[in-house]
Amino acid sequence: MNFPKRIISLVPSQTELLADLGLDEEVIGITKFCVHPAHWYRTKTRIGGTKTVNIALVNSLQPDLIIANKEENVKDQVAALEKIAPVWISDINTLDEAMILISDIGVITGRTERASILIRQLQKDFTRLQTFSHQAIFRRYKTAYLIWKDPYMAAGENTFINDILQRCGWENAFTRKRYPEVTIEDLRAQQTELILLSSEPYPFKQKHIRELAEALPGVTILLVDGEMFSWYGSRLLYTTAYIEKLVAELNKG
Repeated sequence: MNFPKRIISLVPSQTELLADLGLDEEVIGITKFCVHPAHWYRTKTRIGGTKTVNIALVNSLQPDLIIANKEENVKDQVAALEKIAPVWISDINTLDEAMILISDIGVITGRTERASILIRQLQKDFTRLQTFSHQAIFRRYKTAYLIWKDPYMAAGENTFINDILQRCGWENAFTRKRYPEVTIEDLRAQQTELILLSSEPYPFKQKHIRELAEALPGVTILLVDGEMFSWYGSRLLYTTAYIEKLVAELNKG
């Protein structure tokens, strides 16, 4: 089987996965949002953003595989890229689908053994998290995970974030749509107990905690690392420990 020798990744979480699978020489292009690993961000050719791909630059790099994602990349741009090279498109809404993605990329790139080792570790980690989340000390908060402001938007049903929240033992307060717009009144009406403000795509800061706290007294509000809840590649290796630490912080409150 001939494996790709010139790969471009349009998906930050999958870029990091390619690095952890040992594809340093094969990956020739990444986006400006592919910040992991740091040395790739400094040295690899950046072909624009996830939704603003420089098609001409991609063409000049002569890739033999382009890795994209249904949600993160733009359909028309993907169609244009398909005229340059084969485009492998992922569509990930659950942890189980993320495991399949890791396996599939391992097969496509000739890194099946490394992918299998990674999957086994993730299965072990998330089994531990499930056990942890069922302990008596773990409070099952009704939770809103906010990803945007003006208007506020939450991660809802059929999203990877929602699946991770459920594996944490938390109940998502908003599941009527994938990414519903929500108001302060909605947060109050849903009797939201915990609000998680993601670091991405909107860069929530401490001042946003203060704004929400004034409107929603008694609700626990935390800034969280969005990569830990939404990156469905090898960044998941850090997710369970991060969440366990987050729970410990909540218990202190």
